[in-house]
Amino acid sequence: MLTVKENTTLVGVSELRSGIDKILEKARKGLVIIEKRHKPAAVLMSNEEYEHIQHVLETAEDFVLGFIADKRYKNSTARDYVDIETLLK
Repeated sequence: MLTVKENTTLVGVSELRSGIDKILEKARKGLVIIEKRHKPAAVLMSNEEYEHIQHVLETAEDFVLGFIADKRYKNSTARDYVDIETLLK
């Protein structure tokens, strides 16, 4: 196990079996990069960090979709829309 930053630790796959408790503790405090043959294979992080990243991604996606919708709306005409009665027929 090697700490490369204050909140980032590198761990070899072989260390997972013998030191899982220490590794999970490191993951609660920051990122743990699991290496296989000296190449990154996976990242462990706390559930809170994962949920935060998911929230940031969803927010960014909402902004992008809103931008696309606004652009389409501004470039549309009345002929591009169908009224609800026609749609329900």
